[in-house]
Amino acid sequence: MLYFDHCASTPPHEEVIQTIAEVMRIHYANPSSIHQAGANAGHLIDRSRELLAKLFKTKAEEWVFTSGGTESNNLAIQGAARQYAARGKHLITTMIEHASVYETFQQLEKEGFSVTYLPVDELGRVSVQDVEAALTEETILVSVMHVNNEVGSVQPIAEIGRLLAGRPRTLFHVDAVQSVGKLPIDIAGWGIDLLSGSAHKVKGPKGVGILYIKSGLKLHPILYGGEQERSIRPGTSNTPAIVASAKAFRMAMEKADASFGHWRRLRSRLIGHLANVPELVLNGSADGDTAPHIVHFSYPGMKPEVIVHALEQKGFIVSTKSACSSKDDKPSRVIMAMSGDTRRAAGGIRISFGYEHTEDNIDHLAAAIRDTVTELKPMERRS
Repeated sequence: MLYFDHCASTPPHEEVIQTIAEVMRIHYANPSSIHQAGANAGHLIDRSRELLAKLFKTKAEEWVFTSGGTESNNLAIQGAARQYAARGKHLITTMIEHASVYETFQQLEKEGFSVTYLPVDELGRVSVQDVEAALTEETILVSVMHVNNEVGSVQPIAEIGRLLAGRPRTLFHVDAVQSVGKLPIDIAGWGIDLLSGSAHKVKGPKGVGILYIKSGLKLHPILYGGEQERSIRPGTSNTPAIVASAKAFRMAMEKADASFGHWRRLRSRLIGHLANVPELVLNGSADGDTAPHIVHFSYPGMKPEVIVHALEQKGFIVSTKSACSSKDDKPSRVIMAMSGDTRRAAGGIRISFGYEHTEDNIDHLAAAIRDTVTELKPMERRS
C-alpha cells in the first residue's frame, strides 16, 4: 500500500519514535515539578524551544507548545482578537483557510467582531491589493495561510507582511502548518507576529503544535488552569512528544531544499500523466506559486469517496479534502472560492507526497488513476 496523504498526516521518522520511547522511559516526571527529576524534564523542553528558535531565527521565549495546529490557530486568533479588541473589532482572513481558522473567525463574528473574508483567484491565490483595500482603522488582525491544505496554493506572505509593516496596531498571523519543512519561512523578514505549525505534518508525533508569538505581544488565553507555556496555554507538558517534535522539525527543515526539488519533479510528472485523462481537471497552478508536494484534481460528476476507495483497492491511499472535513459531503469551500463550480468542488481528490516516494511510484499511481476513471466513467453523474 502506497500512502499519498501526507497533508493529512505523515509516517513518523524512526528516530522520532525512538526519541519518544527513550524520553518516556527516562524523563517521566512532570516538567513543572520543583524536584530534580521534574527539572530534568523541563530542561528538555527548554532545549526543544531553543532548537525551534535556532531553526526559525527567533528567540526561544517566543515559542509556545500546544496540542496541535488547530489549537495553535485558535489560540493565535482568539487570543489576539480578545486581547486587542479595545483597538478595534475588525478582522481579515480569506475564503480558503483551514477549518480551524475559518470557523474560529465565524465564532468571533458571533461575539461581535466584524470579519472580511477575502476572495481568491482561479489558482487559489489572494491578492495583496484586496488585503490593502480591506484594511480599516479598526483592523486588529490579518490571518492568511502560507500554503493551502487542499490545493497547495502559496500566498504572498512576504508582500502582505510588508503591507502591514507600517500598521503596528494590526497583527499578522500565518497558518504555516502545510509549509513548515516544505518551503522557506522568514518570520522576521516577512513581518509575521504569530505563526502556527504542527509536528505530525513533518513526520513527528500527533498532539504537538507550535505557536510563534512575537516578543511584546500578549494573547488572551483560551484555556485556564496553570502557568505552563507563558501562562497562556496551561496543562501538563507532553515532554516526550515535544522533544520528538523538535527533532522532526529539525530533520524536515534540514531536508527542505533537497525535498523541494524532488517533490517538484514528482508533481510535474504526475500532472503530466493526468493531463492525458480528459475527465480530470487540475485545481491550482501546474507550476509557479504552488507547494511542491500537493496535487489536487477534480472529476466533475463523480463522488470523490468512490475514487478514494477504488484507488485504495488498487493499493494507493489518497484523500478528498482536508482530513478535518473529509467526512462531510459538502462541496469543497476552497474549490468553490476558486471556481464557483459546484460539480468541480464536489469531486475533488488530493494527492500529497513524502520523502519516500519515487518516480516509479508516481507512474504506478497515475496508471491506477487512469484505470479507475475508465472503470467509473459509466457511473458519472450528469446532473
